[in-house]
Amino acid sequence: MSSGHRLRDVEQHRPLLDGEDAAVRNPGGGGGRLWFIQDGCGVVCAVITWFLVLYADFVVTFVMLLPSKSFWYAVVNGVAFNSLAILALASHLRTMLTDPGAVPKGNATKKYMESLQLKPGEVVYKCPKCCSIKPERAHHCSICKRCIRKMDHHCPWVNNCVGEKNQRFFVLFTMYIALISSHALALCGIHFITCVRVQWSECSDFSPPVTVVLMIFLCLEGILFLTFTAVMFGTQLHSICNDETEIERLKNEKPTWERQTRWVGLRSVFGGRPSLLWINPFAGFKLPTFLPKRTRRGGAEFSI
Repeated sequence: MSSGHRLRDVEQHRPLLDGEDAAVRNPGGGGGRLWFIQDGCGVVCAVITWFLVLYADFVVTFVMLLPSKSFWYAVVNGVAFNSLAILALASHLRTMLTDPGAVPKGNATKKYMESLQLKPGEVVYKCPKCCSIKPERAHHCSICKRCIRKMDHHCPWVNNCVGEKNQRFFVLFTMYIALISSHALALCGIHFITCVRVQWSECSDFSPPVTVVLMIFLCLEGILFLTFTAVMFGTQLHSICNDETEIERLKNEKPTWERQTRWVGLRSVFGGRPSLLWINPFAGFKLPTFLPKRTRRGGAEFSI
């Protein structure tokens, strides 16, 4: 590397890595890899998320809809609620198992620097934690142990960072959870009124005390989930439209990049022109074959 090129560490100065000893395969960083973060807290939070969604589906289906005397009321609401629940869980999986935009680990080598063909005096930033060349707007995640492009935040409920490549799925996840929460609360209100009118007789296959307890827990869950996901959905759309991640906003970073317009920002996240594919978490999905490979600390790597 010529003397005119400068490499600046983000937090402290460390020497460049030499040779192939620094090379680490990118878990999920492209090339058909399934991304998964081995974080105990994140895994527990993800399991809790699935449990709560399945609990809501159980109460809605078996406590409120199946005992209903109106066939079409049960069918329409059952299909709608279960469809939204499937889309929510699919969005959760895509968010959790998609590489958020990880920078290749350990690429700060002399050979790689020379391949960049930098201009004299040009500054390149190196992350001292994962020894990678940091692109503009990338931030290091201490949980993923990687630098993530356009990192918005790390969400334990999806056990992953929300970044450049999986933000669309996170937005869909918050949207569908907010929708099924609203739907569940509406059904709880209707079912409660129905049970009061018939004095809790023949309004459920469960006893009145059990029905009340199940509905109370569902209402509490619906209120909490609706509040949280609606706020997150709004902040995500705000970040996309303003071309500013949550980290950049909290750090009050002055933009060194040219801000995209709202329309361009939405298209860059959701892809292409507006269509049903924007709200389809299955779009672009490919079935992986699980052939695990050992990697250093961080995301586990699976061949496809």
